[in-house]
Amino acid sequence: MTVALSPLLIGDIGFGELIVIALVAIVVFGPDKLPELAKQAGAMVRKARDFANAARDDLRDELGPDYADLELRDLDPRAIVRKHIVEAMEGADEEAERSRKRGEMPLLQGELPPFDADAT
Repeated sequence: MTVALSPLLIGDIGFGELIVIALVAIVVFGPDKLPELAKQAGAMVRKARDFANAARDDLRDELGPDYADLELRDLDPRAIVRKHIVEAMEGADEEAERSRKRGEMPLLQGELPPFDADAT
């Protein structure tokens, strides 16, 4: 079984940093206490995951059936902004494609749009 180590990222911590942390933990706590500490850390991670899942489920229940597919990562402001920017860019691409199909040409650099004196 091969494991790709390069994509292993936990937040901004890479594989190299995890190795350094493990070595420091061995020096500070000793090899005898590390299994117990790892077990406690695993239990804390499980409790945190259970807490986050319970919070998500409570939020879904309170918001109603319209938000049944709500995920907590959807509430990340960076993800929201990224989603709206991507949607806006896709909409702009679609609008440009529609205008090309209608035979409209974009204005050149410094070119003024047509002016209709009767329309104003």
